[in-house]
Amino acid sequence: MKQQLIVGIDVGGTKTAVVRGTPGGAILWRAQFPTDADRGFDSVFRQMTTMVDEAIGKGGLDVVAISVSIGGPLDVLKGVIKGPPNLPGWDDVPLKRLLSERFGRPVFIEHDGNAGALAEFYFGAGKGYRNIVFLTMGTGFGAGLILDGKLYRGTSDVAGEIGHVRIAEDGPDCYGKKGSLEGYASGTGIARLAAMLYPEIWPSVSVVDLYDAYRRGSPEASRVFERAAFNLGRGFALLADLLNPERIILGGIGMRLDDALVEPARRVFLAESLQEASRVCQIVPAALGESIGDYASLSAALDQGGFIRGD
Repeated sequence: MKQQLIVGIDVGGTKTAVVRGTPGGAILWRAQFPTDADRGFDSVFRQMTTMVDEAIGKGGLDVVAISVSIGGPLDVLKGVIKGPPNLPGWDDVPLKRLLSERFGRPVFIEHDGNAGALAEFYFGAGKGYRNIVFLTMGTGFGAGLILDGKLYRGTSDVAGEIGHVRIAEDGPDCYGKKGSLEGYASGTGIARLAAMLYPEIWPSVSVVDLYDAYRRGSPEASRVFERAAFNLGRGFALLADLLNPERIILGGIGMRLDDALVEPARRVFLAESLQEASRVCQIVPAALGESIGDYASLSAALDQGGFIRGD
């Protein structure tokens, strides 16, 4: 009997990865390409499908499903992408139908925050817990919620769009408003915060270069991260007080910027949240590390398709 395989697609604003894996989470093949989202959907889709063809192979592989992790907002069950802020022009794109017609296999699509939460719940830092929040913290900022052991999507699939919440009266313009949590705690937002506070130093900068400046002792970079961390800590407290999770699990820059961003945000979290909530809530990096997108790309099929996971 052939081993069942899933082809996973992880679509981000910066890169798109395609993997071939098992329901048990073994990644057997992987490739990626720069998304270059500004070029529009059609061009990205052509490159994506070429890579999926490679993943499926010429025969002899039992690929039972295609599974996609992508930023919201989207209609999960219909598989329609509704204009994610980091994918300009992807408005009402029927991605599920297009992939199904192209490859003749079941297609499952999930919000990247939800997919990341499922990946950590199945295979990572959320394994063994029943109430977790996963934060994407990449080009954008979103959350996936596992409540009482089940993924929570909300009434219209927008539960977890925590990046849209206004956390301050003013700040970088991200996700359609100034002062949003995405504007203060995503990679894009922190870079825009630096440009807003110090346009003469950083009219344009990446969060990686900003962190390098922080590590070299730049007081300006330290102030950028201090302000970002303050608002991120408020976001942590909001989630803890509202949902009372056991773990808030950090992906993206939350795994990489502990000293500059996460540790000071933890201190704000402890000061701002209810003691009963913070006492039981750990803030931890994603255990799957830089590979989390690969596991997340498989998770839509695992959750919606009911494929049996191995140990």
